Formats: sequence, structure tokens, C-alpha cells
Amino acid sequence: MVLQAAAWPCLSVLAQTRQEPGLREYAAKAGLLYGAAAAWPVLRDDADYAAAFARECNILVPENVLKMGPVQPSPGVFRFEPADFMADFCRQHNMRMRGHTLVWHTQMWPWFKTEVNAGNAKKYLEEHILTVAGRYRGRMHSWDVVNEAVHPRDGREDGLRVTPWLELLGPGYIELAFRMAHSADPDARLTYNDYGLDYDTPEQEAKRRAVLRLLRSLKERDVPIHAFGMQAHLDWAAFRNFKADILQAFFREVASLGLEIYITELDVADRELPDDIAERDEAIARVYETYLTAALQEPAVKAVLTWGLTDKYTWLAGRQRRPSGTPVRVLPLDRDFQRKPAWQAIRRVFLAAPPRKA
Repeated sequence: MVLQAAAWPCLSVLAQTRQEPGLREYAAKAGLLYGAAAAWPVLRDDADYAAAFARECNILVPENVLKMGPVQPSPGVFRFEPADFMADFCRQHNMRMRGHTLVWHTQMWPWFKTEVNAGNAKKYLEEHILTVAGRYRGRMHSWDVVNEAVHPRDGREDGLRVTPWLELLGPGYIELAFRMAHSADPDARLTYNDYGLDYDTPEQEAKRRAVLRLLRSLKERDVPIHAFGMQAHLDWAAFRNFKADILQAFFREVASLGLEIYITELDVADRELPDDIAERDEAIARVYETYLTAALQEPAVKAVLTWGLTDKYTWLAGRQRRPSGTPVRVLPLDRDFQRKPAWQAIRRVFLAAPPRKA
């Protein structure tokens, strides 16, 4: 009897899922894009996962396959099959695609330490960007050109992170990357992407100031940068430090530079919430709704992407394991691809968002 009673709501939810439009349609009505990071090879091999993306998203970003190491595992040897599949998937389902990421200090080429030095770093970086971005010329809505280059705790006056690229090429590697990306794909929206900017804490305020200095400097030098990516990896426990006016003031300053804003990697960790599913889902939904309601007051925000679509496939399952061992519930869809309160919260925000031009 218990099993039968539990099964009926699932059938009801499934029927509702089939009938109600996806988040992509609610986003479009507000002049927004909604999408998510897609995992490989799951998008190819899990039909339910692929169907969920086609239903819910009008933009997709590969989770890993276009990062430096995965896409160029050996010098001059590129592995494009996974990203090619995703590009074709987007075309077939009338979706946009983002590229992530051309330059990052993590998941770099596995051969970096043995092959790259001050004498050849510029050549390798230029060739990588021209080859990877050039392959998808005209097919990318946007690229995360440089990822996470700001880290004030490293102690530099300019706030930049001390990375292998900084050490070999100096701060100019950032400008170089954007100019090469623009040369390779002049129609793509070129984005600087970063995290740890969401809360009202001294550390995050310092980082917001440093990010603004970087963006302002790039614009003053006429570097081809078009957007800022706000990762927004949120946490239920840390969200007590969120203040809408702080986020909105930061977004206004970014927008004043003539940049669009994309929420690029949104998710909400639930590690410190109770195991009770209903309680946990409602708490996570409140975080999504509060954050996005504040963010979308800024007309420069043009896209919202969650870092994953379903709890079945999320990096937080490993990175933010729950003490009890219960599966995380951090994304809009559950492990069975059913819509959760978080999905409903995002839908409500899209419906209430001030309209903007797409």
C-alpha cells in the first residue's frame, strides 16, 4: 500500500512535466536565456537527460570538455568530438551554446609543466585560442575567455591571481586572450567569468572591487570584452550573508561599463540542511528565488545558467557531500528528472522579471 501511494504523485508530476512549458519558454518571455551545464558523455548516452535539456534549456554550456586539458590533451592534439556533439545537439534543438573556458589556471594542459616556458607560452596560448574558438566560429553565443583570474588574497596590488599564465606572460595575458578570441570568433560575446562575489563579507567585497578594476581596465584599453559572468555557486548556510542591495549595486557598476551580465554557474549547496526532503527543497527554492529576484532587477542580466540541470549529475554530489550520506538536492530537477520547488521558484522569478530585450 505504501509503495502504491508513493507512486501516484510521481505519475502526476510526470504528466504535469509533459504538459507545462520548460523554463526556456518562461525565460524567453522575459527576454532571457535559461540553460545549464551539460555533462559528457551523459548527454549522448542518457536519453532522459538529453530530453530534459531539450525541454528546459535554450542555451547549453559544456561542463568540462572545452577546458584546456580535456580539449588539448597533448601538444597540438585536440579532442573536439564531445563539444562537436554538443554543438550539433544545440542546433537540432534550437538552443544557443556557450564555450567554457579558453584560459584557466585549473584543468590546464597535462603537459604544461614540461612543454611551456616564458619563451613559448604566448605562442601556445594564441594557437590554443585560435584553434578552439575558431572551430566554433559563428556557432557560439558566448565564450568564457578568461576564468577566475582575480584573487586578492594572493597579495598583488591589482588583485590578480598568481597563475602560471601570469608568471610566464604577466598581466597582459588577459588582454591577449580576449584579442585572440575576438580574432577567432568576432560574433561571440566574450566574457570574463568569476566566483565568490555574492555575499556581504569583507573578503568578497575586496574581490568585487578587484573584478571591477579589471573590467574597467579592459574597457579603457578597448579590449573586446562584452559580458561579465557571475558564477553564483551559492550555499544555503552562507546565504545568511546575502544582501540584495549589495548584489544590485555591484551589477549596476558592471552594467555601467557597457557590459552584459550572465549568471553562469548557479547552484545551491544543501550540505547543512536537514534530511527531510520537503523542508530541504523549500529552503533551496527560497535561495534560488531570493537571489534571482534581486539579480534580475538589473536589465543588463541577459542569461541564467545553472551548473547542471538534475541532481543525478552534479559536481556538488562529490564536493559537498551531506554528512548523513543522503543524495544532494541542489538543482531544478531531481534524480528522476522531475521538477522540484527550485524549478518552480525559477519559473516564478522569470514570470515576474522586468522585461528586457533578448
